[in-house]
Amino acid sequence: MSDARRRPQRRQESRRQESRRRAPRGEGGGKPGPRDVALEVLTEVDEADAYANLLLPSRLRRAGLDPRDSSLATELTYGTLRGLGLYDAVAAQAADRHPADLDPRTASAVRMGVHQLLSTRIADHAAVSATIDALRRAGGGRAAGLVNAVLRRVAERDRDGWLTEVSRGLAADEALALTTSHPAWIVRALRLSLRGHGRGGEGLEATLRAVLDADNAPARVSLAALPGLADRDELAATHPQLTPGTLSPLGLVLDSGDPRDVPGVDEARVRVQDQGSQLIALALAQTDTADRPQWLDLCAGPGGKTAVLGALAAGRGGTVRAVDSSAHRAQLVRDSTRASAEVVTVATGDGRTAGETHPGAHTGVLVDVPCTGLGALRRRPEARWRRRPDDIAALAPLQSGLLRSAVAASRSGGVIAYSTCSPHWAETAGIVDEVVESGDVEVLDAAAVLAEATGLEAETFASAARGDGRYAQLWPDLHGSDAMFLALLRRR
Repeated sequence: MSDARRRPQRRQESRRQESRRRAPRGEGGGKPGPRDVALEVLTEVDEADAYANLLLPSRLRRAGLDPRDSSLATELTYGTLRGLGLYDAVAAQAADRHPADLDPRTASAVRMGVHQLLSTRIADHAAVSATIDALRRAGGGRAAGLVNAVLRRVAERDRDGWLTEVSRGLAADEALALTTSHPAWIVRALRLSLRGHGRGGEGLEATLRAVLDADNAPARVSLAALPGLADRDELAATHPQLTPGTLSPLGLVLDSGDPRDVPGVDEARVRVQDQGSQLIALALAQTDTADRPQWLDLCAGPGGKTAVLGALAAGRGGTVRAVDSSAHRAQLVRDSTRASAEVVTVATGDGRTAGETHPGAHTGVLVDVPCTGLGALRRRPEARWRRRPDDIAALAPLQSGLLRSAVAASRSGGVIAYSTCSPHWAETAGIVDEVVESGDVEVLDAAAVLAEATGLEAETFASAARGDGRYAQLWPDLHGSDAMFLALLRRR
């Protein structure tokens, strides 16, 4: 957890037993409502470190909510998680008791109630009463009085009033962290990242605020129409809720509805995938012009980029070898690539050994390394409260080892695409620079490749220059995608 949300050592087993998860019940034991679903998911995220983006869809399906109620449950869940730092500060001041000192279910009810009061148009009385009702239905009736009192105190001020109150006397970074609901260390890390990736200068503070605000904007559902397996324009023309994406030539944006209802999703010809993620796979394929390419995808799970590579390889008579250290994630890759299974093989293993087991065997290697995920906070808002500064240093040896393995697994003249879903300098250019110093690779112009793929100006992607080449960095406020980093290298 972050400095904005303490991970207390105070929870007693009796409290844990009191908040054991159950299927949400609606009024009178009937169909659950949106607050029942949101409270259940928020409790599990807090108590079990679950991820809302993985948990919520199944809970919505189980509850059978109509589209309007599903939208409300989604907003209550993600909105509460995005604003957690601010909401905890407000609740702590209103009650003189931090929500982290409560059992997970009660804390989640408080936070969900504060979100409704400060960040939605829901009437105060409805926000308070409906939240209390959901807490009672979840078995938390004994805490109803406490939650009611806290929320009524919070309702005495509007959002601006509470922002002024809780940020009084704070240093600039701490105040910005609180008002944008990010841990202060992430605020500072993003400022440094903006400078390193060429977005500093006089407007740095306004740019930083734009990035932080973009993290708090709900991410639209993006899909990829896999090349040769689905036609993006045809889908957009025949499915009224789909529009072509503005970043990726494969991309579609779902304006409303369930992505499982989109034609081709069930057959894995179309898949949910951020447009920035799509571009990473496209960039490798566009740079590696070998006939019958032989591609390797390290850290392949859950398989989104592998699926793009598999579809492209099938059209060029090539193959893809996918590796992931987790058997579960390897199985997700198999599921993601079943539409091109004839050219994709999937194995479970440590990607750091690929250079030894398959030296010089591939025309192109994609290594999308495990990272802090600071570039995907709009999709995984709870991650900002779980990551710590020392995670950066802890991940560096793994990231460096995977990149070195990717270089060793590439043939002379082969292309290596290094990517992360983070703009942090130590996870991006810092790792690549270290490997470039070995002299085994040259840096290509990743920004120019992305410009060719998207039709946008190369400068909109450009990050640090290195020799005759450049790295590329996407940003949620500029590109409407996750903050993906890309370095394209060619083995000498």
